[in-house]
Amino acid sequence: MSDTDATDADAGGPYARRIAAVRDRLGDGTTDGPDDADGGGDADALVLFPSTNLRYLTGYTEAPSERHLLLFLAADAGPVFLVPELSGEQVRAESAVDDVRTWGDDEDPLAAVEAVADDLGLRGGTEGVDDGVGTRVLVDDTMHARFTQDLREALPGASFGLASEVLADLRVIKDDAEVAAMRRAGEAADAVIRELRADGDDVVGMTEAELADHIEERLDAHGGTGVSFETIVGSGPNGAMPHHTHGDRVVGAGDPVVLDFGTRVDGYPSDQTRTLVFGDESPPEGFRQVHRLVREAQEAAVEAVEPGATAGEVDAAARDVIEEAGYGDEFVHRTGHGVGLDVHEEPYIVEGSDRELEPGMVFSVEPGVYLSGEFGVRVEDLVVVTEGGCVRLNRTDRGWKTE
Repeated sequence: MSDTDATDADAGGPYARRIAAVRDRLGDGTTDGPDDADGGGDADALVLFPSTNLRYLTGYTEAPSERHLLLFLAADAGPVFLVPELSGEQVRAESAVDDVRTWGDDEDPLAAVEAVADDLGLRGGTEGVDDGVGTRVLVDDTMHARFTQDLREALPGASFGLASEVLADLRVIKDDAEVAAMRRAGEAADAVIRELRADGDDVVGMTEAELADHIEERLDAHGGTGVSFETIVGSGPNGAMPHHTHGDRVVGAGDPVVLDFGTRVDGYPSDQTRTLVFGDESPPEGFRQVHRLVREAQEAAVEAVEPGATAGEVDAAARDVIEEAGYGDEFVHRTGHGVGLDVHEEPYIVEGSDRELEPGMVFSVEPGVYLSGEFGVRVEDLVVVTEGGCVRLNRTDRGWKTE
């Protein structure tokens, strides 16, 4: 990328910078896919459809539908949006892309796809003389099959890969605005946890579903927008199922309750877990020891986070504490996952991973112990890697007691 291109990208804000970074990687051998015949491992173009990838590059958010709404980004050309005619005005107003082309419901969308591919030189330059022979196109990882099939029909000689070959390494490093949004989302979740602790005995007698509804109402009241994922309220033995969401079980006095929830700010999520006990009865036998163990494991993992450490080393820091105490078989998931526009994305904090941590990465640290038929304990915070270690994006008490 030339100095002029860099200046233009900076002037255009985050989306222009991100688009410029993708173009810089396309065709220069820095994608993560298989090597081509020349040994480059490069690609000629990226094609996205409604997804978090599309939002990340353009600022435009849309739900997938049966209509072709595609973003084309070639290595040597600016981005081109191909959208249904009924969406044209909205896309022009809400996205960072100037070249927006439309097709009508009375037209063949495949012909429109071929026309854009021709203009971008993906079909050989003129009237598709070689139908994309030798071209390599990266498609959105979540693209619906009907659209990938149309791309294959439009470019029968092309090879295909996944957009994550270019985008994963870009999205994994968050800029200041992204971190700030997640911090605000974390503050909303923190406020709700504080209120739940203060609710104390009032929670006893509520069903898990009622408590989940209450949590979601309070998240909105504290400035969040919706939920990051379906709220988890796992009381008593239900807490031993890590992804139990919520049901009609009534929260009893002394029940450990796994509370895993988050909200979004500017599209970016929070994700935290606390395991609390409500009411004036004692928790079940062994709970105090397990909760203390999980907190120690989480603390060990957080202390292991620093630039240059690997994701596997962070996982091991938590796992070793739990295994040494004899509960290794009850820690049944990875220690964490990256968080961004997707609540689960790179980097994955999983056993054996050699992915090195870098400043700007954001991920969860959430060890847990799950005793089937009895209770579960999980404690989770999001952390952002800094030059000197990491900072938590959740600030509330990690203990189990309520008022």
